Amino acid sequence: MTEMQRKTRQDDRDEMRRWTAERIPDRTGQVHVVTGANSGLGLATSRALAHRGGHVILAVRDEARGRRAAAEITAGHPGARLDVRRLDLADLDSVRAFAERLHAEHARVDLLVNNAGVMAPPRTLSAQGHELQFAVNHLGHFALTGLLLDLLAAGDDPRVVTVSSLNHRKGALRFDDLDGERGYAPMPFYDQSKFANAVFGHELHRRLTAAGSPVRSVLAHPGYSATHLQTGAPVATVRVLFGHLLKPFAQAPDRGALPQLYAATAPGVEGGQFFGPDGRGELRGGPSLVPLSPEAADPATGRRLWEVSERLTDVRFDLRGRAAE
Repeated sequence: MTEMQRKTRQDDRDEMRRWTAERIPDRTGQVHVVTGANSGLGLATSRALAHRGGHVILAVRDEARGRRAAAEITAGHPGARLDVRRLDLADLDSVRAFAERLHAEHARVDLLVNNAGVMAPPRTLSAQGHELQFAVNHLGHFALTGLLLDLLAAGDDPRVVTVSSLNHRKGALRFDDLDGERGYAPMPFYDQSKFANAVFGHELHRRLTAAGSPVRSVLAHPGYSATHLQTGAPVATVRVLFGHLLKPFAQAPDRGALPQLYAATAPGVEGGQFFGPDGRGELRGGPSLVPLSPEAADPATGRRLWEVSERLTDVRFDLRGRAAE
C-alpha cells in the first residue's frame, strides 16, 4: 500500500468516526421497520430516521409503550410519519401476523433494523417452546427477515441491519442444547443469541450475494450503551452490575445507535460489513468498521444455523425475494 493509499484510508476512518445522525441522507418516501422501537437504541434509531423524513414502523411488543414512543418522537418533530405495530418476536405467530399486515399496507420496505432483544432472564421458553433469548434475539428476527424479503427486494437501496453485540465474540452455538434443558446460565445464553445474530447477518450476506439480490445484509453493535436492556434485566446481579454499577461508563442511546444508523443509511456501506464504536475496546465512540469473530464468519457454522433456524421457524428463504413457509 502506498503512502497516499494509507492516508486516504485513514482519512476515511476519521470521517466515519465524526459521522453523526445529522448526516443521514434524506429518507423521505422510504419505509423503515425498526424492532424494539419503543425504547433505547430502537427509539433512538426510529427518531433519527423520522427526523430525516422517513416513514418509520415502530415494531413493538407493547403497543401502549410504542404509542408513547411515537408521541415522544412527534413532540420533537411534528409531522413525523410513524406507525405503531405489534410484534412479539417470542411468538412466531405474531411475527407472521405482523408480516401479513405489512404486506397488506406496503408495496415495499427499504430498511429493516433487527434491533430488539432481551438479556439474561431466568430460563424461560417462548410460545413455540424455544429458549427465550435465542427465540427473541435470533429466531424471531430470522423469520421476520425471511417473511419481509420480497418487500425488501422491491425497496430503494434495501438493507437489513442486524444488531449484534461485543458479546458475540464470547458466544458459541450449543447445537445439542439450544434451549438450555441440560444446563442454563443467563449470560452465556445471551452470548449465544448475539453470536447467532452475527452468524445470521454474515450468512444472509453470503446468500444474498450469491443470489444476486439487491438487498444488503449489514451488522452493527452499540458498544456499551445505557438502555433498558441492562437496567430492566430480570436477573438482579446482571441488573445491578450492568444497569447501575457500570452505567456511568456507558454512552447514551443516541450515541450507541450511531453504528446501526451508519450501517442503515450511509452511502458506500457494503454487505457483510460490521460497524461498532471506534473507542478502546469498542465500548464507546463514533462508528467504525470492526472485525467479526472468525467463528461467526465460518461458513459451516452459518449453514448449520440456517438449517436449524429454517426447521425451528418453518420459514425458508427464497432469496429472489419471497419467503416460503
